[in-house]
Amino acid sequence: MKDAIPSGPVGQASGLPALKPASAEGKPEACPTGEKGSKPEACTTAQKPDSASQARSTGVVSIAILCSRVLGLVRDQMLNGFFGSAFTGIFTAAFRTPNMLRDLFAEGALSTAFVTTFSKKMKTEGDEAAWVLGRKMISLSIWFMSIVAIAGVLLSPIIFRILTPGLSEEAKVLGIWLAQIMYPFIALVSVTALVMGMLNSKKVFFIPAVASAFFNLGCIVGGVVIAWFIDPGFRNGHVSEKGLTGFAIGTLIGGVLQLAVQLPALHRVGFRFRFDFGCKDPAVKEVLHLMWPSMLAASGTQVAVLLNTIFATFTAGHEKSLAWLGNAQRLQQLPLGLFGVAVATVTLPMLSRLATEGMTPAFRSALAKGLRLVLFLTLPCAVGLTLLAHEIISVIFEHGKFTAVDVQNTAAPLQAYAFGLIFYAAIKVLQPAFYTINRRFIPMMVSIGVIAFTATVNSITVFVFHWDHTALAWATAIGLSLNFLTLYGCMRKFASGLETRSLVQALIKLIVGIAVMSAVCLVAKYTIMADWSHLNFMLRCAGLGVSISVAAVAYFAVTKMLQVEEAGEFLSLLGRRFGKK
Repeated sequence: MKDAIPSGPVGQASGLPALKPASAEGKPEACPTGEKGSKPEACTTAQKPDSASQARSTGVVSIAILCSRVLGLVRDQMLNGFFGSAFTGIFTAAFRTPNMLRDLFAEGALSTAFVTTFSKKMKTEGDEAAWVLGRKMISLSIWFMSIVAIAGVLLSPIIFRILTPGLSEEAKVLGIWLAQIMYPFIALVSVTALVMGMLNSKKVFFIPAVASAFFNLGCIVGGVVIAWFIDPGFRNGHVSEKGLTGFAIGTLIGGVLQLAVQLPALHRVGFRFRFDFGCKDPAVKEVLHLMWPSMLAASGTQVAVLLNTIFATFTAGHEKSLAWLGNAQRLQQLPLGLFGVAVATVTLPMLSRLATEGMTPAFRSALAKGLRLVLFLTLPCAVGLTLLAHEIISVIFEHGKFTAVDVQNTAAPLQAYAFGLIFYAAIKVLQPAFYTINRRFIPMMVSIGVIAFTATVNSITVFVFHWDHTALAWATAIGLSLNFLTLYGCMRKFASGLETRSLVQALIKLIVGIAVMSAVCLVAKYTIMADWSHLNFMLRCAGLGVSISVAAVAYFAVTKMLQVEEAGEFLSLLGRRFGKK
């Protein structure tokens, strides 16, 4: 098979140029090693700016995504507080398919395949050739995804019933109506993903990242305003399911804003749009050729979420289980978006450019650096979410119609998703690297295996053992760990090493920092937050805020003291952000 693990040289087996010495064009070979493994000073100096730039760009993207994730939490707070878990679960199920298509196709397969091809074309043929590819892909996307959106509207009665077989007929009717309103969102977001990819390839990261904040802002403001007009009960504080229609329309408003805010930046970097349906272009064919295995590869997590939706309707909570799982995922997505997606966003264009020269030490170093950075940032988040799950959910969601029972039922799956967070974030960095080296079928095969594993486990836990929705979250998390470990083993084979020793050494140091951080969290949990149910909202916020802040300071201080490279870079970045030298 073409994508079987090669027995010969990596560069030749992958279909990329074999590793070469310095070329006539002046491309330097890998940094030579001097006596006792030391690197020449000039070579070491040359590598540091790339590492610092990667960390700096990651920080910029993380700050932008933070705005989006916080607004996303506000949106979910409003839905849960206004409508309660049952109606929020129906809304979540209605948005599941359009949102899955966004993650799987627009911001997943399409974005990965396009950025890979666009970055290579920009490097080898120049900006104008890359702009031509951008115009063709946007034109094709508008045409094709509009058809998908129309089909989604027409087929919603069938699709929604398949995805929510355990819900009541009344809930299904409402869900179908909401899904039909939100399906056109996929056409908007597919164009947005292409625009974002072009800007990232031009090393413009902040605007595309912050654009997601405008999506959530449109959902919140548009949803509230429209709900106020169409639902009399909403105006009087007695909301009903009619108000959900307003939030569904707000989703479309948010999609328009997310695209519109990026267009001026795209114009500034030189892109000019006009319709171009030249789909026979070799570069377009390359994008499409990369897309379908990429889409299947990325489908592992998304199909697992989809399966969770189906199986959750058969658990004791029914539509409430959908809201509980959705809220837990939202909290998982916060650090994932901040760090995992941020690192992947910065790393993918870099890997795409480096892959044009073969499987060089620079390629391995950039990928390993991304994995170490995402581990450094997500590991404390995962542990913090696990230890303080109940308190975090209570502060964020326990308002209005969201009760203490909802808090408890959301905390359990959050702890499962926290375990999967580390692997999910690492997959975001590792998986796209396979497409840059023309090994696109490996993630696809791994993903299919994960889907089969998740479906089997879910069937047993729900229909045989009759466990609740928390088991579904654990199946997803374990599937993510298997996905990452398999991909890592394959990439390590292809790349003839992936600086695993450095990764293990960094992990050992991080565990020390995690131990100190965990001690801080536990002490706070059983002292200042021990009488949680009797604390008012402000005291809860203060106690949780102090606990998280002290734990974070302890983690960064210990890792800095242990000379974890990523800790030094991250703290230096924060120092520059606050004007320190």
